[in-house]
Amino acid sequence: MRKLDRREQMIQEQLIARGILNPQVLRAMREVDRADFVPVEFLEEAYEDRPLPIGFQQTISQPYIVAYMAEQLQLSPQDRVLEIGTGCGYNAAVISRVVESVYTIEIIEELADLARENLSRGQYPNLYTAKGDGYKGWPDKAPFDAIILTAAPAFIPKPLKQQLSTNGRLLAPVGIGSQELILIIRTASDSFEERRLLAVNFVPMTGKAQRDRS
Repeated sequence: MRKLDRREQMIQEQLIARGILNPQVLRAMREVDRADFVPVEFLEEAYEDRPLPIGFQQTISQPYIVAYMAEQLQLSPQDRVLEIGTGCGYNAAVISRVVESVYTIEIIEELADLARENLSRGQYPNLYTAKGDGYKGWPDKAPFDAIILTAAPAFIPKPLKQQLSTNGRLLAPVGIGSQELILIIRTASDSFEERRLLAVNFVPMTGKAQRDRS
């Protein structure tokens, strides 16, 4: 089967069939080729319905989860988004096709370099990368309309919640061992609404988030 056919099969069977219907998210998933972000030894598995290793005990997320999280954030073309955990760059690339700008932080230096290399092969002029611990967010660029975490802390770091704009959304896997995907909406200056979405399995958030839970 041709590469484009396999990608479209992924869209139809893994996303649309499971209820991903947001047209902007589906368009982004079509435009950003997952094969451009997986290690060469996993190219034949690029469109499979599962996460894949990218080195340093990290993974590229399952396509469905990438699309599901983007859809749950209810992204708009004017949104400014912060991502904590760049990984190989795939999730940030997808989101960048939907919003005005994406700022993404990766704590593992080698992965930050890998993401930049991967992203350099495409057109992502509204995507900005940085190396560092995402626990404190990116205060110089705050506030953000949406914040997404691709690694699981034991609890949501307070600095990230404070960098949300009013009505901003934060989506993160939370928990040690057993994890839930949690959506937080900032309804006022010191008021947050929390929704629990589904059980997930992400790699743990490292750095200060990991030290705080030990």
